[in-house]
Amino acid sequence: MVKRVGQQRRAYHEVPEVDDLVGVGDIHLGQRAAGHGGEKPERDAPQQDSEPGGGDTKNFKVSHQLRRYIYGVGAFSKNLILGIEGGATKTRWILCEQAGESLITVSEGVLGPGSLRLLSVEGLRHLLSVLPADASRVGVFLAGCATDRDRDILREVAASVWPHATVRVGSDRESGFAAAFQDRDGIAVIAGTGSAVTGRVGGIEDRAGGWGHLLGDSGGGYDIAINALRRILYDYDTAREITPLAAETLQLLGINTLAELTAWAQAAHKSDLARITPVVFRHAGEFSVARILRRCAAALARLAGSVARRLEFEHPVVRLQGGVFTGQPLYRELFEREFRKAWPSADIDVCTTQGSLGAVYLAAGHLPTPACAPTVAEPEVARSETEQPNPRSTDLGLLPTRELVELFATEERAVEEAVSHCVPELAAAVDLVTASLQAGGRLFYIGAGTSGRLGLLDASEMPPTFGVDPEMVQGILAGGVAAVMRSSESAEDSREAGALALRDRGVRASDVVCGITASGRTPYVLGALAEAGRLGAGTILLTCNPRRDRTASHADVEIDLPTGPELITGSTRLKAGTATKVALNILSTCSMVRLGRVDGNFMSCLKPTNEKLRRRAAQIVADCAKIDFAQALDLLACANWDIREAILRTKTYIPPSDTSR
Repeated sequence: MVKRVGQQRRAYHEVPEVDDLVGVGDIHLGQRAAGHGGEKPERDAPQQDSEPGGGDTKNFKVSHQLRRYIYGVGAFSKNLILGIEGGATKTRWILCEQAGESLITVSEGVLGPGSLRLLSVEGLRHLLSVLPADASRVGVFLAGCATDRDRDILREVAASVWPHATVRVGSDRESGFAAAFQDRDGIAVIAGTGSAVTGRVGGIEDRAGGWGHLLGDSGGGYDIAINALRRILYDYDTAREITPLAAETLQLLGINTLAELTAWAQAAHKSDLARITPVVFRHAGEFSVARILRRCAAALARLAGSVARRLEFEHPVVRLQGGVFTGQPLYRELFEREFRKAWPSADIDVCTTQGSLGAVYLAAGHLPTPACAPTVAEPEVARSETEQPNPRSTDLGLLPTRELVELFATEERAVEEAVSHCVPELAAAVDLVTASLQAGGRLFYIGAGTSGRLGLLDASEMPPTFGVDPEMVQGILAGGVAAVMRSSESAEDSREAGALALRDRGVRASDVVCGITASGRTPYVLGALAEAGRLGAGTILLTCNPRRDRTASHADVEIDLPTGPELITGSTRLKAGTATKVALNILSTCSMVRLGRVDGNFMSCLKPTNEKLRRRAAQIVADCAKIDFAQALDLLACANWDIREAILRTKTYIPPSDTSR
C-alpha cells in the first residue's frame, strides 16, 4: 500500500506546509524551502517539457542547497527507498519511506530526459546527482538500458552517486511492468516517446518492441510525429498544399518554411520530435492524419498480440502506459479496437501508477528483477585448475626482471603439452566442423572475456587467409563488440543471454557451435551450448579445466586442455589463453585444409587486399609455378589477383620479352 505523506513527512524533515505535495508538476520546492527561515535556495526557471501525449510538466533542477535542506545529506535512513524511471522526454523520481508493508511517499519530482542511449556517462551522473542522497535502496530504470553492458554502466554510475545504498538497475519497461502489475501476470504496453511491450505469465517473460527510435518504437510518440512530418512534406510535394497540420506544426516550432523544417528535423532530439504528437492528435479529423494514427495504433496492438500469443494468454490483462495513452483517449480507443480483433475478452485499461513507483517496488525487493546482486560460486566449484595458486610464483614481486621474464617464458612450455594431450579430441572437432562446412553450415565461436575475444580473432582471420565468406566462421562475444575494447565480464553470468545470442544470430541444425570457457562453467557459454543442442546444431566445448563438473553441460566434442595453475592465480589470459588460441588455430586451419582451401602448404585462396598480401601472393605463385617474382606479379594482375587462376595461367604464359619473337 502507498500512502501520501502528511504529518509524517513534517516530522521526518521538519518542513512546514507540505500536505499539498501530491502532484508531479505541481512541486515548487524552492518556494517551500524559502518559507522556512527565509532561506531561498536557487531554482532554475521552469522549462516547458511537453510530454508526447499531451500535458506539459515542469522540469526543475534541484540545487544542492535545496537538496541538503529537504533531504538532509548525511542523514542516511535504512527505510528510505528512491525510485527513478527515465525516458527520452523526462525522468520521474519518487522517494518513499517503508513502514511495515506500506510505502509512504516522502517527495517526488520530474527532471529532464533520462534515456541511457542519449546521455553521456557524465550527463547521467549529473542527472542522478541532484536526487535525494539519503536512501538506503535505490532503483534506477532507464529507457535504452537493454544489454548487460548497459546495466554495468548504469550500475557503476548509480553506485558512485549512492555509494552506501543497495542499487538495482534496469530498463524502464521493467519498472513500468512492476508499476502496472507488481507480482501479477499481464501485458504492459508503453506508448511514450518510444514504445515497448512486456508480458509475463507464471514467471515466464516475453517482450516486443523497444528497439529505439531508429529501428523500432512502433506506435510511440516519435513514430507518430515522424510519420506526420513525412505526410506534411508528401502533401506539399504532390499538391503544393500547406495543410492545417503543417501550419500548426510550423507555428509550434517557430519555423517559417518547410525547408527549415527539414533542417530542424535532421538535428532535433527525438524528444523534440515527439513534442509534435499532441498537434497530430488535434488534427485527427483530417483523413491522412487519422490514417497515420490508426496505422501506428495497429502496429503497437500487433506487437502486444504477438506477446499474448507466445505467452498463451486466453484472457489477457493489458495495461496501457506512457504519455500517448494517458493523454490521448482517441489513441486508447484505436489500440483497443485493434487488439480486440484477436482478443475480444481482453481486460484493457490505463495504468495510472507511475513507473517511478514500480522502480521503488523493485528496489525494495518486493519483486524479481534481472538486475540482481551478483552470485558467487561455492568455493569447491570455483577452485578449478586455473584457479589454483601456482607454487612457482608465490614471490613474483621479489624476482629480478630477467628471472621474472624467464619464469613466464618457461611456463608457456606447458601449453605444448596441454595441446598434445588433446589431439584425439581436436581431431574429432575438426571432422565435426569440416562435415558441417561442407554441407553449407557455419562455425560459431562463443565465449566471454579473453575466451570470447580469441574466438572473434580467429573468426576474423578466416576470410583474408582462406578466402571464405565472413558468414562461414563467426564469433559471438558476451557484451557485444563493445566488450572487445572494454571488458564487460559481468556479461558472462546469464545463461539466458547466451541462448538468446544464438537465436538472434539464426543458428540452425546444420551449424556447429564451439563454446570457449577456460573454467568450463561460464553460464553464458553453457546456456548457448544448451540452446545449440536444442536447435540440433553440432556442439564443441573447449576448456582448460579437466576437473570441471561434467554434469553441468554436454557437447558432442569436449576438449579440456590441462594447462594447470596460472602464474597469476586465476588470470586465464596467460597459459590458458595461449593454449586456447593454439587450439582454435588448429581447429579452423585443419578444417580449411580439409575443405581444400590450401594447396601443399600454400595459402592459395589468400585474398591479397593490401601491399603486403599482394607481395605474399606473388611469392606463392612464383614458388608454385617456378617462375620469377615479376612474372608472378604480371600473372596475378591478369588473373584479377586470384592465386589459383594465376597458377593455372602459367601453363600458357608467355613472358612479355618473348612476345616479339
